[in-house]
Amino acid sequence: MNTVAPSWPPTSSAAFPRISRLPAYVFATINAEKRERIEAGEDVIDLGMGNPDLSTPEHIVQEMVQHAAEGIHHRYSASRGIYGLRDAIAEHYARNYDVQLDSEQEVVVTIGAKEGIAHLMLALLDAGDTVLVPTPAYPIHTYSVVFAGGQVRTLPLIGDDEGNVAGDALLAGVDDAVRSGWPRAKALLLSFPNNPTTLVADRPFFERVVELCRREELLLIHDFAYAQFGFGATPPPSILQIPGAKDIAVEFFSMSKSYSMAGWRVGFCVGNAAMVQALTKVKSYLDYGIFQPIQIAAAHALRCDQSCVTDTRETYRRRRDALIQGLRANGWPVPLPPATMFAWAPLPDPFVDMGSVEFARMLLAEAGVVVSPGVGFGADGEGHVRFALIQDEGRLRAATDRIGGMLRSAA
Repeated sequence: MNTVAPSWPPTSSAAFPRISRLPAYVFATINAEKRERIEAGEDVIDLGMGNPDLSTPEHIVQEMVQHAAEGIHHRYSASRGIYGLRDAIAEHYARNYDVQLDSEQEVVVTIGAKEGIAHLMLALLDAGDTVLVPTPAYPIHTYSVVFAGGQVRTLPLIGDDEGNVAGDALLAGVDDAVRSGWPRAKALLLSFPNNPTTLVADRPFFERVVELCRREELLLIHDFAYAQFGFGATPPPSILQIPGAKDIAVEFFSMSKSYSMAGWRVGFCVGNAAMVQALTKVKSYLDYGIFQPIQIAAAHALRCDQSCVTDTRETYRRRRDALIQGLRANGWPVPLPPATMFAWAPLPDPFVDMGSVEFARMLLAEAGVVVSPGVGFGADGEGHVRFALIQDEGRLRAATDRIGGMLRSAA
């Protein structure tokens, strides 16, 4: 068999097959242009990356500071998380969702949710295994499968006028993908409340998902990063609340948003013991865990008074309202997000043919506002841009006024 010998020494990442499966970074052009404008002294309002601007609550910081000075904590930690944090996670699920977890077998701490999802796929998948991923999706949901050598089959994620996932359509798509696809799908990855679409799912939907996955022998992975960021009367449900879910499912949570601990890199995976232990084993070869005082502070955050979480959620609710009211007042009728710290905005009618990347570039060039192009979350995201609520209400109103001026000028 004829083969082409690789160049030596390698001169680009294209020399490495796994990396070559990754697409070009959609946000790179906009990020580069943003840096140029900031360096030139322009006032840029950055609503692109979902990087929380709120400070970690002081009582959490002080818990970490108190223990950081103790030399006993300066050694390697435990890759699966210290006992105190795993117990606090189990308590959190019992208190908030009436879900009982064995902190020894059904809980593992991760270095943020992204690391956990990526290494779980490495643990679960063989080369060529297929994972079903509704899109638009947070990029790690698709590229964790690619990194693990698997195949992604995407399903369109759509919602109704109230911001609820169109459950019938999604479940029909999953059912068809399982029955018609080859090789047969091994897992389904969901995330509600959803980033970037902000769609939410209710308990009856999850009941149907669990029933389908049990029947079709699909592993079920749920990214619950925005668990505490629902703006409706009923908090978003955990998939583990569904009877039988622990037989097939795990759920990820991140401390990044609810506790404004993005830079601390603390998350966790809970649920099915076999899947949790598979991730635990992979992690035991790859890391020594998070700095122990950070884990102690995370346990404190989960156990202490939760008013800081309520305050954070209400801050994002006010920001959401300021952004949406401002956009609507300036001629852009964007739907009101029911959850998360984002807004998912269809391109204004005159600009649909431009596409999300060029529209985002135009917003930056003419309004000084940074947003994320929808196509960066998969082909199904084209025709949208995502706003991150990472500026205060005054800056958000300024952004909408700038955008309104640009839209009127372009019209």
